Amino acid sequence: MRILSPKSTLLTASFIAFLTVSAHSQEKNIKVTQDPKFEQLLAEKRKINSSLTVNERYKIQVYNGDSETAKKTLTEFKREFKNLDGTIVFNTPTYKVWIGNFKTKIEAERNLNDLRKKYPNALVIKPTK
Repeated sequence: MRILSPKSTLLTASFIAFLTVSAHSQEKNIKVTQDPKFEQLLAEKRKINSSLTVNERYKIQVYNGDSETAKKTLTEFKREFKNLDGTIVFNTPTYKVWIGNFKTKIEAERNLNDLRKKYPNALVIKPTK
């Protein structure tokens, strides 16, 4: 076996050290790319979560019955009344379409008068936990 000279040993060691440092180095610049639809989805989720909470606010119930008719009622409602928010709530065994999130009963009753033209069985409710 051949013994390397000190000069070639130093050269080999420095070459290996250079490869090791360059192989494990990291760059400081990190670029995160995020799909813009993610923010839209997150905003929609927040909106849904806030509308599902049961709190000290009044709502207007415009439908009480089966799932398919509840979905149709909500779709028709959203087409006609774009300024009010609506959701479907399931209470065994029926589905209910609740509209709005009113602070006072007076505010809910004002909107009820407008909604009764289209939904004669609509009523003001105050959901409990």
